[in-house]
Amino acid sequence: MAATATAPAATAPADGSRTGAVAVAALLVCLVAVLAVLDITQGTSSVGASEVWKALTGRADAADASVVIASRLPRAAAGLLAGAALGAAGSALQTVSRNVLASPDTLAVNAGSYLGLGVLTVSGLTLPLFASSGVAFTGGLAAAAVVLALAGPGAGTVRLVLAGSALSLGLSAVTDALLLLFPERTHGLYLWNQGSISQNGFDGVLQMAPVAAAGLLGLLLVGRRLDALALGDEAARGIGVPVRATRITVVVCAALLSAAAVTLTGPVGFVGLCAPALVRPLARRLRPFVRVRVNLPVAGLAGAGLVLAADVLLRACMSEELSVAVPTGVVTSLLGAVFLVGMALRVRDTTSAAAPERLRIPSRAAFLTTVAVLVAALVAVAIAGVLLGDTKLLLGDVANWAQGQAGQAVGFVLDTRVPRVVAALLAGAALALSGTLVQAVTRNPLAEPGILGVSGGAALGAVLLVTTVPLAGSWGIAGAAFAGAGLASLLVFGLAARGGFGQSRLVLVGIGVSTAAIALISLLIVLTDPFNATKALTWLSGSTYGRTLADAVPVAGALVLGIAVAVVRRTELDLVSLDDDTPRLLGLRTAPARFGLLAVGVVLSATAVAAAGTIGFVGLVAPHAARALVGRRHARVVPVAILLGAVLVGTADLLGRTVIAPAQLGAGLMTAAIGTPYFLYLLVRTRR
Repeated sequence: MAATATAPAATAPADGSRTGAVAVAALLVCLVAVLAVLDITQGTSSVGASEVWKALTGRADAADASVVIASRLPRAAAGLLAGAALGAAGSALQTVSRNVLASPDTLAVNAGSYLGLGVLTVSGLTLPLFASSGVAFTGGLAAAAVVLALAGPGAGTVRLVLAGSALSLGLSAVTDALLLLFPERTHGLYLWNQGSISQNGFDGVLQMAPVAAAGLLGLLLVGRRLDALALGDEAARGIGVPVRATRITVVVCAALLSAAAVTLTGPVGFVGLCAPALVRPLARRLRPFVRVRVNLPVAGLAGAGLVLAADVLLRACMSEELSVAVPTGVVTSLLGAVFLVGMALRVRDTTSAAAPERLRIPSRAAFLTTVAVLVAALVAVAIAGVLLGDTKLLLGDVANWAQGQAGQAVGFVLDTRVPRVVAALLAGAALALSGTLVQAVTRNPLAEPGILGVSGGAALGAVLLVTTVPLAGSWGIAGAAFAGAGLASLLVFGLAARGGFGQSRLVLVGIGVSTAAIALISLLIVLTDPFNATKALTWLSGSTYGRTLADAVPVAGALVLGIAVAVVRRTELDLVSLDDDTPRLLGLRTAPARFGLLAVGVVLSATAVAAAGTIGFVGLVAPHAARALVGRRHARVVPVAILLGAVLVGTADLLGRTVIAPAQLGAGLMTAAIGTPYFLYLLVRTRR
């Protein structure tokens, strides 16, 4: 990949004195203590600072003492414990991977823990909190092992973030499916997943404190080995450090810390990413902070301060009732998104585009054969989609319905099923074409609307309208989705265009914007009423439930526009996908061409999201598969990618409606289950 990043302990020249380090550490302790005091004095009941002091000294009445002892003190203690655990875990993971973007979030540790606890909840087993942390630990450790194996130590920031983000999306899709299939058993799990430090007593804190202490102790015991490992594998082996064993030990201990935090408060997002970043400048100036045994506790302090500061800020900016409903993790996720974007602007790209794939020009007969096979597959999927479901029909029923002669029961089924099939096919085709245009313009084979934040922006706009105007029509939702996608794309492509659409900058900015959009969507869902929340969650899963033919009109119009532009400008697509020099030599103005093609891609993505919710990876898989089948010429890639996208989403929607009928899963969850392994395969294939 284009850019790499190393952990601070490996390269940072440090100077300063032990006295200065002690002074800074003492200052951090005081700051965290002040934040803890402020956090304790905030709440919904009229228990201020004086009442808190009386409760702590045993002079308060029973009601005030109950509020302080049973709610506020446990909440502050949970924030301290979770923040410290995540901060220390992030610092250790960054050191062992030599990558400043390694954290429990980017390594999918939190997503793995979330899935583990989701499976435990659905199973109906009731385990003590301590045993639940073991389940979370197992899931988080397995996820981290997969991501680190794909990225490797010292790998580029983009590879690590992409692997972690893709795996997180796949694991979260499985967990979201459990939420939709078992709503009664998983009640409250979505809110927990946003990261809330609210507690009911000290039981949870007391049970998780030993787990976190064990993880931190393990890291401190291998601190000197970590110091050597930060210098490089060869240097560490030269002084007798067992590199493999040390790396495994660190990942296990970091997963243990993350599991303790996740079990107690849910995944409080991006604390493990931001806390070490706050400590990093200190390591450049004060020599003691370079050492892992000092850096880890200081990063833990910074993490505790971040969580408490986010909670204090949340309660200061919102009303008392809203501040209770909104999880603290929403605020920390927004901070993490800003950090990712800021890091993206600092990443140095050594190349502005990926190396071209091997030129392959199949014969015209092979191209026509591929198109014919895909058309037959599309027809088969469309027919199966109409006939199959919780109620199975025959072709004769469809013929009677088309002629207006079907019975009431058959008519009702087809009136609801046909629009769903049409919406799924059109959305898949639109997403595939959008991915084709974006990959050509950015010359980035890993670019697609979901990864680049365009789909996230569209989803945010649509959810904002769904939760505030429940009776909004299809054109209103399409307009809101387009506005959100437009704002997100302007931000992503505007920032990434500085110095060219470099792979690292484009992908990191896109993931940062997507993270912010997801956090804001979570905020909207938490604040709205249960009916709108369920509606939004179902829609976000990529479900075509309740769609009408009117909902498919905007995406159909956008698809017609996109196909026309792609056909007319197929030569420009071929040229801009090569390099910057060739189009200029042939007299093509690359800036207007790129802008126009990107605008069409944004419209396609926005209308697809409005028609079928968020469906990931289609814009990545379909163009890749099309180029593998028919070569790189867009006159052939475009029709094949469109057909592949329609078949993929149509099949996903069909499986989601039939495999577990009468229960249903959204097409977006099914495509995530298919797309995640394929995306990870692409990362493995391009590892060199």
